[in-house]
Amino acid sequence: MFEFGRDLRRLFEKARDSDDLGWLELIGVGLVEVEARQQSVEAGRVSCARPHDAALRASALWREHARRCGAATSLERAETAARDAARHAHNDDETIRATLELAQTGMLAFDLCGEPARLDAILTLLAALPPARRGDTAAAVAALHARLRARQASIAGEATALQEAAALLDAALHGLKGQQRPVEDDLRLDRAALMLEAGLAARDPRMLDQAGADLRALVEAATPEQRPLSRARALALCAAGMAALAAIADDVLARDQAHALFDAAADQFTPDHSPLDWAAIQVLRAERETLPLLVLVQAEALTEGGGLVLGALAHERRVAQETTRAGSVGDLSALLEIEAGLRRRLVRPSILATPLDWASDQIGMARIALARARWTGQTPRGLGLMLVEAAATAREHGAPSLAQRAERLARAPETA
Repeated sequence: MFEFGRDLRRLFEKARDSDDLGWLELIGVGLVEVEARQQSVEAGRVSCARPHDAALRASALWREHARRCGAATSLERAETAARDAARHAHNDDETIRATLELAQTGMLAFDLCGEPARLDAILTLLAALPPARRGDTAAAVAALHARLRARQASIAGEATALQEAAALLDAALHGLKGQQRPVEDDLRLDRAALMLEAGLAARDPRMLDQAGADLRALVEAATPEQRPLSRARALALCAAGMAALAAIADDVLARDQAHALFDAAADQFTPDHSPLDWAAIQVLRAERETLPLLVLVQAEALTEGGGLVLGALAHERRVAQETTRAGSVGDLSALLEIEAGLRRRLVRPSILATPLDWASDQIGMARIALARARWTGQTPRGLGLMLVEAAATAREHGAPSLAQRAERLARAPETA
């Protein structure tokens, strides 16, 4: 028994010393923070033999912590570590690697908090880099450039932009040649999300098949014993695509399959292992099915207060389901109570409130007005303008999924 324990510790130490940080998926967010702090201390020692590499690793660890919990301080520490790595660079390739770490932190900041200007700044930063001499470094630059363009295309929502971004992702994947597994997986997940979005919008089977192939490869490669978070992210995207197709075709079997995929994704880990991943899965589930209110309250609690896009989405879903419950039975007093809470947020916003929070509240107010109108017969006024402004604000600040909710409600309020 004791030999077995020692073998496990040796295996874990070997994983910790490797360049692949996939082993982090096996530990909770608290331990990720411990690892990041220890690595930052190591990188800052005068006796550190390889300060450049140590700082790069510290940056990656802090970024992983921020990805799991959305902490702004972790993003700042990741950026600081990347700048330290640039300071210790001895050649152009090391400078490029440090800049890539800095750029990835900026991209994560966009993913978490929106603001498309961040993407423009990162692309400008990449454009100023010298040519990379090493092939793997050049491939990493191309991969990050493609992922940034994919995010810009998703915000624009235009078919041409989506196709161009997909071509860049294809080229970047080809350039990696299977040599950088974590980068390749990120590219495949981004390509699957992009092709799924474009395929659903255009009703294009070829794009949907490509998305399905990428997601299948990701799920098969990510075992629950080794990479539970990667597996859950791919499963959640599979479920979202299946649910969207089920809604288009009104297919009950596909809807049940989507529910099963969501459940499989949620079962990969607990909320304290990766709070944002767990909350994101619940928000995706709530798009297509009614969840226990306690689940949505927990998802909102895990994501509020940090200016997160996911926080605005979780709040909108919680308000939507509360409104649906009250509206289905004509509980006007409950609708008034929900409305009063939203008005308080709008009149006295928190110092941490963002334009996305405002857009989320506007969507909620529109839902309440529509629910009340079904029982009172009074036609609500100004809802079209309210939802148009909410959608425009969401897109302007880099949250196309929130914008789509406002647009769907404006088009078909009875089914949104």
